[in-house]
Amino acid sequence: MRKLALVLFTLSLLTGLAAADDKKPAPAPAAGKVKTYDFSGDTIEGDLVKPEGSTVDARDFAKHSSLITIRKEFIKEIIKSAEDL
Repeated sequence: MRKLALVLFTLSLLTGLAAADDKKPAPAPAAGKVKTYDFSGDTIEGDLVKPEGSTVDARDFAKHSSLITIRKEFIKEIIKSAEDL
């Protein structure tokens, strides 16, 4: 009984998809036709909109020293590890 219901449900979905696929493609534009748009008579008028009031400057951030420190004994450690090989 379950299999029959599953088969009928699947068939109903597939027929619904097949019926929805009957759209006709849009016709292609005719070759050789050229549309020309003329905007020469149109004038655009407007004003420049600027904010009014005083400008606010951002504060400068503090200068900090680098958090990276160069270790002087590092070269000695590299030579020591190379000797251990």
